Parts: sequence; C-alpha cells; structure tokens
Amino acid sequence: MKEVRIFLASSNELKEERELFERNIYRKCQEWFASKQTFLYLDIWENMSAAMTQTHSQDKYNEFVQNADIVVVLAYSKIGEYTFSEFKTAQRTFKSTNKPFLFVYFKANPPYTGNNLKDLQSLEDFKKLLAESGYFYPSFTDFNDLWNQFNKELDRLVDNEFRKVTQENQQNELTGTNTDNSTNQTHSGTGNNIGGDYVGGDKISGNKIVKE
Repeated sequence: MKEVRIFLASSNELKEERELFERNIYRKCQEWFASKQTFLYLDIWENMSAAMTQTHSQDKYNEFVQNADIVVVLAYSKIGEYTFSEFKTAQRTFKSTNKPFLFVYFKANPPYTGNNLKDLQSLEDFKKLLAESGYFYPSFTDFNDLWNQFNKELDRLVDNEFRKVTQENQQNELTGTNTDNSTNQTHSGTGNNIGGDYVGGDKISGNKIVKE
C-alpha cells in the first residue's frame, strides 16, 4: 500500500473550496484504495491539533509541508503570510529532496472593495514572483473547474508512479504525444504545458518544478 500525503494551503476566504477539496480527496482515496492500492492523506489546518500554540503552529504546519508528496496552494483575493510561508517551504524542500510536487491555482475575478488594496497587492506581488521565476499558475472559476484541473494532474502523477518528468517526457508533452509504457509515460491535454523555462536552474514541467 502506497501512501500519498497532500498538503492544502490557502486562506480561510476559500473555506468552501477547502471543504469540497477534502470531500473529493476522500472519494478519490476510496477509488484508488481499491484499484491502485494507494491511500491519499490530506493535511489541512482545520484538521490539525488545536493544541499547537499560536506562536509555534506555523513551524508545525511547515513540517507537514516538508513531509508532503504534493502541496496545493489556492489563492483568491490575497496571499497571507502563512500561505506564503508554506509555499516557500515547499519550494525549498523540493530543491533538496525532489518533493513535494507543487501546484498553485488562482480563483478568477477577486473582488475589489476599495478596502482590500493591501490584500490585492499581496496577490499581485505573488503572481509577479511566480512570473519572474517562469512558473505557470492556472486559474479556476469555481470548484468544479479546480477539481477538474487538479484531478488530471493527480491521475498523471499516479500513472507515472510519482516519478519526476524527464526532459524527454517534456518534449513528448509539447508535441502532443501520449506514451503509456511503464518507463516513459506522458499525458497531454491538461492545458498546463510549458517548455524552456527554469526556476533557479530547475526545469518547469506542467506547473511543477522538476530538478535538473
């Protein structure tokens, strides 16, 4: 039995999406437990121990990030301090351990109220950081759109047994080929293909950083 740990990072403004994400991961776990002998375990702050003190809880959350196989970051009208910390922890951990796979999704059309300029600026600053790093970040209109995108990535990862995508696989994706043998699997059609981009010397594949 293989266990895959997923950490979901976002602010409380996406509470509905977080709850639906947890529900769908549970359903996916039921499916994969029977068909692929794979157990999906989701870490979200709502389910973590209330005994963690306010001053030290973020360090504990970052430990969960470091132990994750996949980190998903969701953003809407802001990027909070804690969400950004979890994102940076995932980046640093990948560089040293080749995991976790990192996915960032932005909910479309964040509201403008005239009183949330600071929050919106944090969002734009984060997008600028990603763009300057050559990092691809898709958007979603509602939860169904989000799950459709992430579910495809999850299927692709398990089909590849969570092996990192090689440069050869990257080229196959860009040319639209789909190879299903056990040593060279690629899947097209996710809409997340990027070629020729690097972050700190690491190759971008899909919306993931792949160690070179």
